[in-house]
Amino acid sequence: MCELSDKIMDRLEQTELFQAASCIALYHAIPGEVQTAGFIEKWYQKKKLLLPLIVGDDLRLLLYEGPESLKPGPFGILEPKADGIEVPKNEIDLIIVPGVAFDKDKNRMGRGRGFYDRLLSTLNAPKVGICFGLQMIPQVPVEPFDKKMDYVITEDTIY
Repeated sequence: MCELSDKIMDRLEQTELFQAASCIALYHAIPGEVQTAGFIEKWYQKKKLLLPLIVGDDLRLLLYEGPESLKPGPFGILEPKADGIEVPKNEIDLIIVPGVAFDKDKNRMGRGRGFYDRLLSTLNAPKVGICFGLQMIPQVPVEPFDKKMDYVITEDTIY
């Protein structure tokens, strides 16, 4: 999975969207997701990287300031400490989103709690889903509140 994750993140780095972005929201991965830890360490001193903090039923995006700024969250996912710096949402240039599955129409299946759909409804930046090719399915079931990605990147393709 690490090698495939590296290919996906390399493909992301080559996009104009990434190269032009100075403030990027992304996530710290759990097992089975595209791994982002190496990417975060590589870029956090060159670009503003924001990571989600779970607060009730919502996600707050806080500035990543190094490994010491993280703690394990309620699902065992590393997240920023609550006293982290919140960046205004209009400064976010790009959003990198995990998912259980995606389809070629750029629909995303999350884990069912709606955290990302609620967050994405408040942001205007381009949304890029990242996943392994085996997570691409013919059709993701879509609900009215689901947010479509602008792009989906796998180890082989950009949709």
